[in-house]
Amino acid sequence: MAQIQVQRQQAAATGAAAPPPPQSMPTQNGMAGGVATGPIPLGSTSLYVGDLDLNVSEAQLADLFGQVGQLVSIRVCRDQTTRRSLGYAYINFTNGQEAARALELLNFTPLNNSPIRIMYSHRDPSLRKSGAGNIYIKNLDKAIDHKALHDTFSAFGNILSCKVATDASGQSKGYGFVQFDTEEAAKNAIDKLNGMLINDKQVYVGPFLRKQERDSSTSNTRFNNVFVKNLSESTADEDLKNVFGEYGSITSAVVMRDGDGKSRCFGFVNFENADDAAKAVEALNGEKFDDKEWFVAKAQKKSEREQELKGRFEQKYQGLNLYIKNLDDTISDEMLKEMFSEFGTVTSCKVVRDPSGVSKGSGFVAFATPEEASRAINEMNGKMIVSKPLYVAHAQRKEERRARLQVQ
Repeated sequence: MAQIQVQRQQAAATGAAAPPPPQSMPTQNGMAGGVATGPIPLGSTSLYVGDLDLNVSEAQLADLFGQVGQLVSIRVCRDQTTRRSLGYAYINFTNGQEAARALELLNFTPLNNSPIRIMYSHRDPSLRKSGAGNIYIKNLDKAIDHKALHDTFSAFGNILSCKVATDASGQSKGYGFVQFDTEEAAKNAIDKLNGMLINDKQVYVGPFLRKQERDSSTSNTRFNNVFVKNLSESTADEDLKNVFGEYGSITSAVVMRDGDGKSRCFGFVNFENADDAAKAVEALNGEKFDDKEWFVAKAQKKSEREQELKGRFEQKYQGLNLYIKNLDDTISDEMLKEMFSEFGTVTSCKVVRDPSGVSKGSGFVAFATPEEASRAINEMNGKMIVSKPLYVAHAQRKEERRARLQVQ
């Protein structure tokens, strides 16, 4: 297993003391192992075994887990059609003490050269789905595996689940997840380890957020890093420092340059204080320097920019775009446009076709105004065109359609 070193050097911003080194901790049944610390969960005779090699059978699991205690049942979960293993299994013991001992002794044991990952099987998924006690770790050294990550974080409380994300070849992607049984343990781990050097790499440790939570919080996030573009080619790092320095203390200012040292006419300025960064954006965006109008905004990741642009696009075209289905195969783009042009200005029109060019019987029509689109729906929905009644409605995103169907 990979070894892990947590250095006591830490980012100045955190100011947290280094935790004690990971060690085996006593458990309820008196065994040492550092896998399941604290009290054993109620009714914990059932274990979940994940990260299984697809060729692992019930017999192999029985040979391994049968050494620890008396088994009631073993089930490798399989695809109903192909009967191929789904990579996980459930194992039931006669009592909770034996299940706890199996978790402590066998967690991360290689089976068919693949370390298995064991956790208690919770019948009630509400805790897992709530995300309570769940933390996210990134910038991990590629040598850190599930076991090393578990050993590091087990010092802070009872771990329900621990996993390093890996690619198809089993190589670490540099991030992972740990879920504790209490929010207090998770908060303690974040306070002590965020910004620490682990195997000489400074890691980020914070609360786990689902994608929709990350997306919704993007616009409300405070920021220190500012992006500025449309700079004059003569603008230097020192010029940025002088201009932005009027709004607060800055830690860095740089004009981006190509391999030959020529300015790429954009740069970044990082403030010590987020309020100062916001003031600079408000004051300097649109201002002219050397006859160049600067664009100044929060520095964003590519994913954040794409999300924002997508939102603007959808807001701009909301109510303008119509979805039409039950089209006759003979209807072309031109014919579709002609049918809908009487209700207003058609800005785009397309019949959906398969790769061979055959109509799929559906299409889209976009109008210049929402009023024109509404008029087209009222007049054309249900109208017989080439012996088929059209279905016409506002176009919806996939998520909106799914939500509407769930409500129905």
